[in-house]
Amino acid sequence: MTVAPPTEPVLSPPRRPWGILVLVGVVVLVVAWLAFSSVGNALVYYQEPHELLARGDAAVGETVRLGGQVEPGSVEREAAGEAYELRFVVTDGHASIPVVTANAPTASFREGTGAVVEGALGADGVFVATQVIVKHDENYEAPAPGTQPSDNSFIPADG
Repeated sequence: MTVAPPTEPVLSPPRRPWGILVLVGVVVLVVAWLAFSSVGNALVYYQEPHELLARGDAAVGETVRLGGQVEPGSVEREAAGEAYELRFVVTDGHASIPVVTANAPTASFREGTGAVVEGALGADGVFVATQVIVKHDENYEAPAPGTQPSDNSFIPADG
């Protein structure tokens, strides 16, 4: 009986993973496109008072967002029957614009805080807001024991 020497296994030529690399590249590009196109649609831009006033008559009547600080001492609330009116001034330190709205802002609306209002500048220089968005920081402070977490003093008590 004769024993044959073992034969060397036949190896396939080394494969390069080009197909996998192309697939990974396509997936990364699709994910990046989806992420950046969604971010662009979600961004909300606003103008500061000095920017809006610099546009002159071109800004009158155009729906825009105006952002700045609520000037301390400028908030006036009025209740007339079923209707409410809120007046305040938005400033950026360079210019100020009076704002009037019939919509109640959130409970965090206060003098000296940031706000973005959406609406249109009137020919009389008063910004008529259809929406008031209060800007706030990310720092949470718990209310003191025994106190209410917030107070919306815009809505007058019944009576």
